[in-house]
Amino acid sequence: MLYRFHSKNSADCLMLKDLTQRIFLIINRPLEDKGIFLVEQLPDLINRLEKAIEEDAELRKKASSDEAAAKLPDRLGQRAQPFLNLLKSSLKQEDPVVWGD
Repeated sequence: MLYRFHSKNSADCLMLKDLTQRIFLIINRPLEDKGIFLVEQLPDLINRLEKAIEEDAELRKKASSDEAAAKLPDRLGQRAQPFLNLLKSSLKQEDPVVWGD
C-alpha cells in the first residue's frame, strides 16, 4: 500500500506501508487509512522523528562490520527525509498535513 501525505504549500510525500508503519510507531500514533497532523502537533512529531534518526545513525556507527550493519533495517534518515521535510515545511507554512483523502 502507498500512502500520500500532503499539505497546502508543500510537496507531497509518498511512502510505502513498511516505512509509514515504522514512522508512526516512532511518533506514537496509530496508522489509519486517513488522518491529519495539526500544526500544533508538528513540533513534537518532528522532534520524535529527528531523535529516532539520530539514534539510528548512532546504532549504525556502533555496528562493527558491514555484516552487522546489513542486519539493521534500512537507514531511517535516508528513507524518512522526504517526510521530515514535509513536516518542517508544513510547520513553517502553518499548514496541517493530511493523508488518505
